[in-house]
Amino acid sequence: MSPLIPSSALYEALYVSTLAERQPVAVVAEIAGHARVHNARRGITGLLIFDGMRFCQQLEGTQKEVLKLTERIRDDTRHTRVEVLHHGPLAERRFRQFSLAFTPVEDTEVLARLELLDGEAAMAAFEALRAELHR
Repeated sequence: MSPLIPSSALYEALYVSTLAERQPVAVVAEIAGHARVHNARRGITGLLIFDGMRFCQQLEGTQKEVLKLTERIRDDTRHTRVEVLHHGPLAERRFRQFSLAFTPVEDTEVLARLELLDGEAAMAAFEALRAELHR
């Protein structure tokens, strides 16, 4: 049995997904624009990385809101192969100033490699990627 997490405690999820076939790359701007408004209303912050084919997103907020959003993403037909790589309690926000930070990445292999990881290994690779992108 997992320990109870207070409803006000911070929680995070990291997932990867693939842009669905026949979806134009331009839909990513639509997704990001909608997510910024939606996330701000629900106290969710995070980072979305897109490589032209795959999404990688880290979400942070209350457990209830993060899990609810993760399910909405799973149900979104613009995504396929949604795979949660990590989820759990979070000590402090990494992206407190962004309801959704967005960055493209040109190396399509970096998210393919991240997709093979899970748990703490996935978070460590995500943190390394984030540091590399913000140099």
